Amino acid sequence: MSPRKLIRTVRFHELGGPEVLTIDSLASPSLQANDVRIAVKVVGLNRADAMFRRGSYIEKADFPSRIGYEASGIVIEVGEEVNHLRLGDEVCIVPQMGLSQNGCYAEEVVVPNEYVALKPAGLTFAEGAAAWMQYLTVYGALVEIANVQKGDAVLITAASSSVGLAAIQIVNSLGGIPIATTLTGAKKAAVLKAGAAHVIATQEEPLLDSLRGILGENNLKVAFDAVGGPQIAEIAEAMSPEGTIIVHGALSPEVTPFPLKIALRKSLTVRGYVFTEVIKDIERFRRAKQFIHSGLSEGTLKPVIDRSFKFEEIVAAHHYLESNQQIGKIVVELD
Repeated sequence: MSPRKLIRTVRFHELGGPEVLTIDSLASPSLQANDVRIAVKVVGLNRADAMFRRGSYIEKADFPSRIGYEASGIVIEVGEEVNHLRLGDEVCIVPQMGLSQNGCYAEEVVVPNEYVALKPAGLTFAEGAAAWMQYLTVYGALVEIANVQKGDAVLITAASSSVGLAAIQIVNSLGGIPIATTLTGAKKAAVLKAGAAHVIATQEEPLLDSLRGILGENNLKVAFDAVGGPQIAEIAEAMSPEGTIIVHGALSPEVTPFPLKIALRKSLTVRGYVFTEVIKDIERFRRAKQFIHSGLSEGTLKPVIDRSFKFEEIVAAHHYLESNQQIGKIVVELD
């Protein structure tokens, strides 16, 4: 038997900063009956990747560990039980758990077919690599859990991130009113241009007073919060009765208090959320894929690309990811 092809693959052998990332040569993985082999064109970077590398994410690394939730590329081989994909199809990799084994920062990946979606013809490979983590995360929270309806005011924190911009697009597509936050006014114009109805710079403007100035009292139906920390009390105070606060991130280094008295007074729902709630549920996952693919095909969902790096610049790309300068998605191109 001839030796298997060697594939350049990003891994890390210890927790730490971007410098722990190395490009290793690994044997091309074998293909099972329901798998798809993909020649990767572009990799999408996510905040979760950096947290995973540093050891602060919900998943823990098993060394030596692969990394990366999403990518786009071309189908080069399909398993014998895969009928809906063919050689040459342009596809996106939908995020799955098991980053240490399934990370897709690589020249070539093997993925179970349920985590492979056709790339809409109107999308570039960069946009295809930038789409699924952000829209999957937002879909589960705002469509499946919060059930955002026309006219609902929705607070979106850390709105210049790829997930924040995706939330703005999805809220607009549902007829809601996206109210965004950023740390400073530097990104305000860009977030307004991305579709936010209002933007609050939380280091320069009081959050609660600003929300009340925009909405009046008790008129915030849903909050989609990536930050946590002390501001959760201000968000709770701005919520409408029976409103829903969904916390999907922990960007604040401070403790996140539970606003018990406010939650009791207003009958609030306050809950943690991660995108895996969607992929673990067959029906939710099916609905999510249909919603996202339709939005991408129709143009109501359009990934925002901030900057592209070369594969050999993966360390620099992660430094930029952690700099918080970006508005939208950072991608890494393999060609």
